[in-house]
Amino acid sequence: MAPLNVGDTLPQGVKFEWAPITDDDPTACGLPQEYDASKEWADKKVVLFSVPGAFTPGCQAHHLPPYIKNRAKFTEKGVDIVATIASNDSWVMNAWGKVNGVKGDEVLFLSDTKTYFSKNHGWHLGERNGRWAMVFDHGKVVYAESEKGPGEVTVSSAEAVLAKL
Repeated sequence: MAPLNVGDTLPQGVKFEWAPITDDDPTACGLPQEYDASKEWADKKVVLFSVPGAFTPGCQAHHLPPYIKNRAKFTEKGVDIVATIASNDSWVMNAWGKVNGVKGDEVLFLSDTKTYFSKNHGWHLGERNGRWAMVFDHGKVVYAESEKGPGEVTVSSAEAVLAKL
């Protein structure tokens, strides 16, 4: 399938796997739950950014930290939810959030193993998710950009997304 473009609508049935962050211990987490993005995001402004993998060098050093650091700026711009997805399972995503100091749901760490959103509606790198960002405003895509190379963090960066809000 082709990636979503500006003006498209978030499809029905988009689901991720999620282990909510409920404590600080990266060696323990609860049972994974289904996260129905189509339902949860229908009436919200959402920033979704995709990474090739949790704990990978570019994702850990350059992509994720600015989203965490600038979370308050996203809220100031009317963003209700900031979420990241990767092809890692929900336990790895939970641990990745914890080791980066994320509390609760300030940034959602979602596993793209349910409906394979990146493959079906975003951009992917073979079996891994691509590096890209989308913004949904009440279910409509208002920003959608993919990096030209897997090591780049430009159009999918927190700064680039903030500049477009």
